[in-house]
Parts: sequence; C-alpha cells; structure tokens
Amino acid sequence: MTTNAGASPTRPRRRAPAGAAVLRQDVTEAIRAAVFAELAAVGYARMSIEGIARRAGVGKTAVYRRWRSKLHLVLDIVSALAVQGLPAPDTGALESDLRLLYEVTSRALRHPVVSQILPDLQAEAARNPDMAEAVQRALRDGQESVASSILAAAEERGEIRSGLDRDLALDLISGPLYWRAVVIRSPKLPQGYLDALARGTAAAVKAL
Repeated sequence: MTTNAGASPTRPRRRAPAGAAVLRQDVTEAIRAAVFAELAAVGYARMSIEGIARRAGVGKTAVYRRWRSKLHLVLDIVSALAVQGLPAPDTGALESDLRLLYEVTSRALRHPVVSQILPDLQAEAARNPDMAEAVQRALRDGQESVASSILAAAEERGEIRSGLDRDLALDLISGPLYWRAVVIRSPKLPQGYLDALARGTAAAVKAL
C-alpha cells in the first residue's frame, strides 16, 4: 500500500463509548416547551411525566434521562429563568429607565403561559421548600440585578442620594407589577398605568 509523500495520515474517527447517552438539544428544548404548556393546561399537581412526554412527542425515557422527577424538571426550568436576566435600561434618567423596565417586565408577566403557571407555582412553593427557593430566585434575582443597576446609575447621575435604603427602593420598584400579576391577576393594565407607575416610583425613590 502506498501513500503520497507529505500527506497526513487519516486518523480514525473517535466513537462515543458504547451505551453512552447522547442528549439531543432539540429533544431537551421540546421537553422544556412541553413542561410550560402542561403547567398552563393542568397545573403542577396534575402534571405528569407521561403528559409531558406525550406533548413533547418523545418517550418517557427521554425525560427521565434528563430529570429524575417532575419536581426536578420544573425546578431546573424555573431556576434557568433566574439566570436569563433582563436587559438593563440606560436611557439617562431614572424615570425613563423605570418605564422601560416596567414595559419589559409587564409583557413577560402578562404572557398567557406565564400568567397561568406563576400563581400555580407560588401555591406549590408554599408546600415545597425547594420549589419556594427556585421560584423566589427566578422572580427576584434577575429583577433585582436590573433594578440595582438602575439605582447605581441614578446615584452616579446625582438623581438619588448615596446611602439610601436599597432594599426599600427595590421593593418600591419591583413590587407593584408582581402584585398585579400574582395577587390581583389583572389581565390588562389601565391606560397610562406604566407611565404613572414609573413617575410615582421615581419620585418615591428620590424621596428616600
């Protein structure tokens, strides 16, 4: 057998070890989408791995390869929401930064699927400490990160005083929309609500 001089020898392809599970990303995403749909349709208590697999068009084994129970599946998905974050507004003024934040947050909270599953997850969180931690992290961390950036920029511009009560300011910024989404469950905001909310919140934070 002859080879061309200078030619690199062809290396044999490396094969995955026998029996190794290859988790296809498209299947994983289909399962995640099915979880949201199932939560919105039947709620956490009635949701089953069988229903998720059927909606995703996969076998139950595909689900169990990735998550060992429906609790771990939902915890993983809810926790992932916490790290996605929101874009930090940078409009040059506290009120307009808040207005943009409220617009993005309001759209997310009024999404049909989110508005269906959020109250159900909150109810389950009251019974399950692991769920409570995941839901709290998903609702709190991303929002607080963005709100803290808004406050830091406002302080740098001299719009708010240094050393104000940050926790109280974050409550003022984040509370109203979640109150409407989780407690009142209002499907539609009143005309001009976000403008008035941004204006009032900016004034309140400046007064701290």
